[in-house]
Amino acid sequence: MNSDLESNMIAQNLDSIQSGAGINLPFSDIGGLIGNILPYVFGAAAIALLIYLISGGFQLMTSQGDPKAIQGAQGKITNALIGFVIVFTAFLIVQIIGEVLDLGAFSLIFQ
Repeated sequence: MNSDLESNMIAQNLDSIQSGAGINLPFSDIGGLIGNILPYVFGAAAIALLIYLISGGFQLMTSQGDPKAIQGAQGKITNALIGFVIVFTAFLIVQIIGEVLDLGAFSLIFQ
């Protein structure tokens, strides 16, 4: 009885993810899912960084010479620029790894 159960389990097709209710998914594995999500994640991060940078610039312009407000605005601008460097570096690392491992979904730069 145990061997029948094992043969049924081995006979299952595990090569692709089947979607329910006739939904056609644009990916068949977790790598495809991540490849579809990453451009939106990097885009959202870029928009957030831009808003944070503009906020720091606005705070700097409206500080009216108050040293504490100027220091806070400069810190916000510095943090936004550091965040930009981190996001840009992460994007480059993902692109390089995608190119080295020959993952088509990740190679946006090296086309």
